[in-house]
Amino acid sequence: MQTITLLGATGSIGVSTLDVIARHPNKYRVFALTAHSQVDKLAAQCQQFNPQYAVVGDSQSASRLQSLLKSSGSKTQVLWGRDSLCAVASDTAVDTVMAAIVGAAGLVPTLAAVQAGKKILLANKESLVMAGGLFMQAVADSGSLLLPIDSEHNAIFQCLPEDFNSSADRSGVKKLLLSASGGPFRGWSAEQMQSVTPDQACAHPNWSMGRKISVDSATLMNKGLELIEACWLFDMPASQIEVVVHPQSVIHSLVQYIDGSVLAQLGNPDMRTPIAHALAWPERIDTGVADLDLFEVAQLNFEKPDLDSFPCLAMAIAAAAAGKNAPAILNAANEIAVQAFLDQRISFMQIAAVVEQTLNGQILTEPQSLAAVQESDEQARLYSSAYIKRLEK
Repeated sequence: MQTITLLGATGSIGVSTLDVIARHPNKYRVFALTAHSQVDKLAAQCQQFNPQYAVVGDSQSASRLQSLLKSSGSKTQVLWGRDSLCAVASDTAVDTVMAAIVGAAGLVPTLAAVQAGKKILLANKESLVMAGGLFMQAVADSGSLLLPIDSEHNAIFQCLPEDFNSSADRSGVKKLLLSASGGPFRGWSAEQMQSVTPDQACAHPNWSMGRKISVDSATLMNKGLELIEACWLFDMPASQIEVVVHPQSVIHSLVQYIDGSVLAQLGNPDMRTPIAHALAWPERIDTGVADLDLFEVAQLNFEKPDLDSFPCLAMAIAAAAAGKNAPAILNAANEIAVQAFLDQRISFMQIAAVVEQTLNGQILTEPQSLAAVQESDEQARLYSSAYIKRLEK
């Protein structure tokens, strides 16, 4: 019986995780569920799974959640704030932590779980984008088991040899091929995307995701962040990771070997597959995902990404190669820009402009501590917010 803390329970990854857990009540027990502000949804989850703790973002949300749970007879204890997130992530009663908080907010509690030596199911890519070196060192120091949840990284993990030890040369790995659907604007020119609306950007053709990640997928920034994450997860330079646009989202990623072999992981686009793989690893469990019907798929297409029309991907690749705090700056500026776009303060194509301006306006340094990473993040957010205000005038 694995005891699980789910960081980010009300998001798409959290909901899918709970769906898998509900199918296997004899294997998994929920210790804590967390959410930022979706109190009603979290209350319903607590009533179904009876966690010992529920954590929300602020005291007002905590009071409302406590009232809802009390009226339903729930014995779940309500906590709030970042310290409480860290506490439920590192508690001695916890075996496994699903790190599914979106954005930079997920870094500190995920790192707390790593330092406590937990089995980490990593869906919060920003932890590695912002602080890859510090994060992976903490994994090594604590003996924590780190398993990737993003469908692309999970696919690569499945296609690598069992004895892969972060040495591509010894394992015969030549290149990682990171698949991308291309998002809702695949094939569009930069001119065609000038008047894109938030609702259009969030209408992903294959995946059901939150609005922030949906916009990242539309700009291809999500693929850039995943490339940076893959560098750290698999100890590979950006030059050995190639993005391949695959609109069907059936092949989730591939590994190319020096002998000419290319191994791929295929499946329907449903996040319950990588979630269940990591939850049960090295075993396999039922997920409720429909079997892949290759006759229905009929064909698989592949394209090179258009870096001119999707400059966010190009900037992410450059940030991965530059290293230091460039990925942290990239991520912070992108989070601010995407929110401004969703708030209809800037246009879709101005997201890339904000990120580029912020990268050019910051000094690259090697972050030696979590505080240094957070300082880079804060300064980039201030810079990008100020630039957006200038764009609005």
